[in-house]
Amino acid sequence: MEIFLSAVLGDLTSRSINFIINKFSKLTAHTMEENLQGAVIRAQVIVDEAMGRPITNQAMLLQLNMLREAMYRGHYVLDTFRCQPYNEEDAKDQSVSRYSSLSIVNCTKYLCCTSRGARSLKELQETLTNLSSMILDVNELILFLTSCPHLYREPYSMHLQLANCMFGRQMEAHLVINFLLHVQPHSAEELEILPIVGPSYVGKSTLVTHVCKDERVRAHFSEILFFHIQGFKDDELATFRDECELKHQNRVFESNFEGRLLVVIELIGDLNEEAWNMLYSASKRCAPRGSKIIVTSRFDNIVKFGTTQALTLKYLSHEAYWYFFKTLTFGSMDPQMHPRLTHLAMEIAKMVRRRCHLGANIIANLLKDNFDIQLWFEFLAFLRRSYHKLLSRFGEHPSDLPNQKRPILFWRMATSSEDIVVYNGCQHPSEGEVPKIKFQDVLCGSVKTHGKFEVLAWRSRIPPYYSYIYSCEMEGLKGRPMKRKRSMKNGVAHF
Repeated sequence: MEIFLSAVLGDLTSRSINFIINKFSKLTAHTMEENLQGAVIRAQVIVDEAMGRPITNQAMLLQLNMLREAMYRGHYVLDTFRCQPYNEEDAKDQSVSRYSSLSIVNCTKYLCCTSRGARSLKELQETLTNLSSMILDVNELILFLTSCPHLYREPYSMHLQLANCMFGRQMEAHLVINFLLHVQPHSAEELEILPIVGPSYVGKSTLVTHVCKDERVRAHFSEILFFHIQGFKDDELATFRDECELKHQNRVFESNFEGRLLVVIELIGDLNEEAWNMLYSASKRCAPRGSKIIVTSRFDNIVKFGTTQALTLKYLSHEAYWYFFKTLTFGSMDPQMHPRLTHLAMEIAKMVRRRCHLGANIIANLLKDNFDIQLWFEFLAFLRRSYHKLLSRFGEHPSDLPNQKRPILFWRMATSSEDIVVYNGCQHPSEGEVPKIKFQDVLCGSVKTHGKFEVLAWRSRIPPYYSYIYSCEMEGLKGRPMKRKRSMKNGVAHF
């Protein structure tokens, strides 16, 4: 009887302590979650108020950008914490631990040492502390914003605003505008040159187009010219001015305006020093004193041609990409009302390595057009299967392959009897004709195709309004071993 009573009392004591500690942990987590949510909202207010204001101080721009990144981090940590119960492996571990906790020692060890909840609480606390500290540090910035002219804006839904604006490049846009509006000394003879470098689809053309649409920039230059270069031809350089595309012309004449030009040179390929000297000489012949040049390229060697520090664009951080991707995918719907879908969306976002606006829009359009948990689960499984097969065969991530100009072969989601070979994409101007077939429809099997064809991956709704088109080819299972052998020889990457 004593042994029985001791066991019962021990079990009751263990359950009581377990209950008290769990209750205290939940209260703590709930409090920190609310505090972090409040800090994120305060940071969002500051960032939104700063958008569109004429900030020229680079230190303030850097501080604002750091606050923006901390805000994205706060959103990411909150969503990760809220989706934690829907992680299958964690849920299984918690279930096993809950039923195997038969003693005070095991209970305490489970709650204090091995609990994922403890790590989540620590992450919540660290993020909250960091974001709160940054909000306190921007007091001077807030005072500065109150003295700046306020641009009138109608209230907006965030998903509409992000779908129709240049996301994540506010600081870079301010830096480019400051460079363009800076007035050189009258004795300066050489043209000022700003190199902008970054990988493909990172947003170089979008950034420059948005800057060139700024009213301050348009008022500062008499004309804005664009010159797209794929290869150098002597006859093109001889008539450089005629080969440029006129994007803007200021018809207001002023005696001190001097007709200065802004020349934007978009390099498609690589460029050596001799070719650059020829291009610069051609630009200088048609550009009067005070004119400026912006040159964009995927290759870092153009940095040495600049007269000022180059601007390097990188892909979005994981936290910023998640904020952008989540907002586009769920639209006006509250992700907190759909925690399982939010969890799947987070897992899909984690699979994306090249975190660019193009990929986010393509995947978001696929998911929001099919707001079904089964399809989202199938798409996540499709990504994991495809990526793992490529990594096992080639030892590299599929997101790195387009930069190497190698085709990628996908297994079609709708059926395992067909493959889709996707070749390097291209971007078309808005006025050009685009395919009627969408890439996501081919991937999901809602349209029937065969042979070679083109698909529309995404049509941008912001300047320069490019349409992104992929060339594809459908392959069946018949003769797949022979085709695979031939494709491997030609450098086709199979999923």
